[in-house]
Formats: sequence, structure tokens, C-alpha cells
Amino acid sequence: MQEIKIELFIPGEFKDEPIICDMIKNFKVSMKIVEASFSTESGWAYLILSGEDDEINRVFDFLRKKGINVEVREK
Repeated sequence: MQEIKIELFIPGEFKDEPIICDMIKNFKVSMKIVEASFSTESGWAYLILSGEDDEINRVFDFLRKKGINVEVREK
């Protein structure tokens, strides 16, 4: 199991979608929200994910397919 710190940059078109909730429900990861800010134009979230490598990679694939930029801050 690993813990990874990431930052998400979320376009405004997703403001009504439960992106973070979907990450928790659909993948075997736990998450800490360190800091986040959202407006009608865009949003960002600084998260700490814990889980197996393959599950974390599945989360990254899910986010990138939606067009959400993911930056790894620290492993």
C-alpha cells in the first residue's frame, strides 16, 4: 500500500458532478482532503490518496479520461 499526495485541477464543467465522491465509491482507495477550492469557473483539490498501486493508477485513468489534470506532489 502506498500514500501519494496529488493536486487536481478541475474544469468548471464538472462543478455539478460528484468527482471526489465517485473516486471514493468506485475505487479501493482512502482519501484525505487537505485543502480545496471550487468556484463556477474551476476548482482544485489537494488530496492524499492511500491504496494499492493498481487502484491509484485506476483513479488517475478515471480522472484523466474526464479531462481533469492530476499532478503528483509527493509519493
